[in-house]
Amino acid sequence: MDPIISLGRRKTSVARVVLSEGDGTIFVNGVEVAEYFPVLTQQFKLNQPFKLTGTEGKFDVSINVNGGGITGQVEAARLGIARALVAVDEAHKPALKADDL
Repeated sequence: MDPIISLGRRKTSVARVVLSEGDGTIFVNGVEVAEYFPVLTQQFKLNQPFKLTGTEGKFDVSINVNGGGITGQVEAARLGIARALVAVDEAHKPALKADDL
């Protein structure tokens, strides 16, 4: 599978997401997700699209995010991941839409 590139925006934050097949590692601005988003609530929000679609641990994600505050960045990244998952399989859209992603 070729990498899927998508964009997520929230308030003044912009996240560019690259989704590729892998083992579930997530990097944000070149560092591990737990280092960039240390609060568990933020990590939960970031992983929410994977849980809703049952694709946990199937994709590696590289996110470049800037602008805004930390909450806006998390939500922009979450939207970018959701859009990338819909690009992978359109069948994911109803589950993500039901949870307002």
